[in-house]
Amino acid sequence: MSKILIRGARVLGGEPQDVLIDGETIEAVGASLSDEGATVVEADGKVLLPGLVDLHTHLREPGREDSETVLTGTRAAASGGYTTVFAMANTFPVADTAGVVEQVWRLGKESGYCDVQPIGAVTVGLEGKKLAELGAMHDSAAGVTVFSDDGKCVDDAVMMRRALEYVKAFGGVVAQHAQEPRLTEGAQMNEGVVSAELGLGGWPAVAEESIIARDVLLAEHVGSRVHICHLSTAGSVEIVRWAKSRGIDVTAEVTPHHLLLTDELVRSYNPVYKVNPPLRTEADVMALREALADGTIDIVATDHAPHPHEDKDCEWAAAAMGMVGLETALSVVQHTMVDTGLLTWAGVADRMSAKPAEIGQARGQGRPVAPGEPANLTLVDPAYRGAVDPAGFASRSRNTPYEGRELPGRVTHTWLRGRATLVDGKLQ
Repeated sequence: MSKILIRGARVLGGEPQDVLIDGETIEAVGASLSDEGATVVEADGKVLLPGLVDLHTHLREPGREDSETVLTGTRAAASGGYTTVFAMANTFPVADTAGVVEQVWRLGKESGYCDVQPIGAVTVGLEGKKLAELGAMHDSAAGVTVFSDDGKCVDDAVMMRRALEYVKAFGGVVAQHAQEPRLTEGAQMNEGVVSAELGLGGWPAVAEESIIARDVLLAEHVGSRVHICHLSTAGSVEIVRWAKSRGIDVTAEVTPHHLLLTDELVRSYNPVYKVNPPLRTEADVMALREALADGTIDIVATDHAPHPHEDKDCEWAAAAMGMVGLETALSVVQHTMVDTGLLTWAGVADRMSAKPAEIGQARGQGRPVAPGEPANLTLVDPAYRGAVDPAGFASRSRNTPYEGRELPGRVTHTWLRGRATLVDGKLQ
């Protein structure tokens, strides 16, 4: 690979500097760098971040290639500035064996647009009855470190305890989808004023909070690591904050859509707003933003959940839950956190790159923009403003809640170990 000179980039939002890439590595960072023969990228004051890392992506392959494939999903990831995604296990067949996680890992290698780290199922078939092959998946070529039945909750306390004990042996983490199943039977949206007025089945905050409370106590008892997927309520924030104050090894994520959208949107009955966990209240949204800013919530994760048109173009009750998010995540975070003064760009790099890489043990990812580090980078134009047009998405699915909404910021370039996957907003 030839050398690349990124000229005048604001590294983590700081003063403009030049960054020289040689092969797969950052060679130099400083003022007025030059290298004869290097490909020059004029950054013009754009923000340079380490490549983003998503700890929660649904790539759907194998089994639901009509929604997404590893190739289309990783192209969407590169478009959004991501250099690593962690692929959830709720595929068909479920990623509950070494064979399936290795298949997904190899498909990621073949795609070449970003690193794909499979997440292994906690239980066989996501059925909550028997532990999956956790050790075999960890020892496989995929080197699985994160395990989740996401889409379903590991609601049996004994099963959750056993999973926490098992992964402790090799430093793994269980990522819990916190949803008490009995409390959410027939639930269609957040339980509250809007659900009462619309007559839709309510999804109470306590269904999430009760599982989080149980699991942080289990993690403390076992001395293991637990990660909370898509935390969505103010009460959940307080439980995680309390757990961290006790020294419990818990981390948590929030999605971009839970940082911006509220249950008021469900009044439209548009199934694009149907998601698990559901959109909550304005008070919850504000609490989540504050918690992400103060570090109670560790990371932003997209929960990119692609669905084909027919699964969303139907009545609310029959619609699938989920939203695509890889290509809009950074814009939503800029809008809700950076432009509001809650986070700096350095904070964004921490919450969307360094911390998720640390939690998922993604080697070579989430590293500082510094000499000797891998050249996994994304260049962002924060001054850009434009309406979201899903017709231009790289994802195979179009179920975005932001269609037509003006959002700030645009990823212009992404580099994976020094190789450009996105140049001037176009996939390579």
